[in-house]
Amino acid sequence: MAATIIPLIAWAVIIVVIVAAVRANRGPRDPLPSQTDGESRTRIYALELRDKLDRALFGPLLAGQVWDRVITCKVDEGLIHEFHRDYCGHGLIRMEDGIKLCEIDDGWHPGKAIAEWRSRADFVAFFAEQSDYSCSGWDESSPVFFTDDEWHRNNQRLTRAKLLRFV
Repeated sequence: MAATIIPLIAWAVIIVVIVAAVRANRGPRDPLPSQTDGESRTRIYALELRDKLDRALFGPLLAGQVWDRVITCKVDEGLIHEFHRDYCGHGLIRMEDGIKLCEIDDGWHPGKAIAEWRSRADFVAFFAEQSDYSCSGWDESSPVFFTDDEWHRNNQRLTRAKLLRFV
């Protein structure tokens, strides 16, 4: 008797699953979200993050401490806050004759200079007037950091917290 009932139950389960699958695939479907919807949501989220960025200036004390710390590093080393594959954001790297701001790749490869400072006074004057917001790339009045590229904005950029952690 069990030899008859078990196969019948198995067939019933198979039929129920097939019917459910056919019904699920029948009829109108909701449209898939378009790529522009995803891009729009990403842009809205980026704007929310932008509006939360601290706009308080770093000030001369912190800027001076950063110079003093970077200048003690070996040449081609410095403030690299991310150590991972591919793009690692902005870093401050000691050069023979000063400090450069550059993009970092693969955790330690400094790129070409975005800006360079040869004296402590020039560096402090510049970074004292920066903030998390200006360094993020959103601030159009900060030509050193500003970018139209949405991917680069606020992507592993220098912040007060990263500078403080470094010094």
